[in-house]
Amino acid sequence: MKKALEILKKNPMLIALVFVMLFFHIWIVMTGRGSLFAPRNITNLISQNGYVIILATGMLLCILTGGNIDLSVGSMVCLVAALGATLIVKWNNNFLGIQGNVYTSIALCLLLGILLGAIQAYWIAYVRIPAFIVTLAGMLAYRGLALILLNAQTISPMPAEFTGYFGSFLPGASSAGSRLQISLITGAIICAVVVAVQLYSRVSKIRKNYDVENVRWMWARLVVICAVIIGSFYSFGKDRGIPVVLILLGVVVLTYYYYTAKTVPGRYLYAMGGNEKAAKLSGINTNGVLFFAYANMGFLAAVAALVCMARFNSAFPTLGQSYELDAIGACFIGGASAYGGIGTVGGTLIGTVFMGVLNNGMSILGINANWQQVVKGAVLLTAVVFDVLSKKRKGGA
Repeated sequence: MKKALEILKKNPMLIALVFVMLFFHIWIVMTGRGSLFAPRNITNLISQNGYVIILATGMLLCILTGGNIDLSVGSMVCLVAALGATLIVKWNNNFLGIQGNVYTSIALCLLLGILLGAIQAYWIAYVRIPAFIVTLAGMLAYRGLALILLNAQTISPMPAEFTGYFGSFLPGASSAGSRLQISLITGAIICAVVVAVQLYSRVSKIRKNYDVENVRWMWARLVVICAVIIGSFYSFGKDRGIPVVLILLGVVVLTYYYYTAKTVPGRYLYAMGGNEKAAKLSGINTNGVLFFAYANMGFLAAVAALVCMARFNSAFPTLGQSYELDAIGACFIGGASAYGGIGTVGGTLIGTVFMGVLNNGMSILGINANWQQVVKGAVLLTAVVFDVLSKKRKGGA
């Protein structure tokens, strides 16, 4: 019982996510609107929130450095998408008279994102202008440049060669039976990898005489994780197949999880957020850490732009509006501290899914869009208040 209470205390947002999912599922079923866990809804949850996961992962790194945020990511998404659509659709992959291909255009989009992020990172990290001011200026300037490039018009449609990389499904135009079989096999392989990694980690800790969790709790956790994975891939198989964007999201989440949790430069982010002066005195290049966080945010904004171009099959002037708020909200709801130094990629993923379930559930129920904004605002405020009160309680103790 004591162990169960300890787990609940350590994973409040995960428990809240499960509660919200069950709440919306029961409400939707009772009103005769289907099910929250219908295969199409599960697929839509991934497709509609892919850009939030990517942006929130980059935003987490900025927040870790000391509670800093990037207000320009939505405008960066729009500007990068405007360049990509112009290159691919209007100029037919022709850049400065050099005939290229989709890969060249994608590479140029990623380079533009890194450049936009690096410009802001320089002023924030080395000139030490507050991040709020720099990124607010970037939000306005990048949006203006995007409107100039788009000429306030929508550019569409994107060629199938491009959308296939970010908006298609695997295994493609196979039969329903084949899609389900391949999806379940893929889910089973992922489960096997997860179990193998957990067992290897446990054995490694035992060899080093580290404390390890109770074996029964470990297997109970693995059973739940594998059940979620198999259930998700079953839904993909019953719908259109495995979303290609899920592979990209998996690469992003795993890469940044490893970077923040397992590497020395990743731990520098936490050290800087905990106490920048102490981190600097200990030999950490805090300016370099801050520069990387914001330059990396530009790169991930470009990746999110490519995903959005494929999902909407176009680039348009209002693309990216409020995306920065979605990313920031996902980080804070997922447990990131408003003061910096605290937060995980896993928690950010939970925060993103939480917001996605809220959006999806309220949309299915036909709740007015204005009330949806009220609910999301209340949830975000509650998450930040919880963080602030927890810090005060610890400080008082």
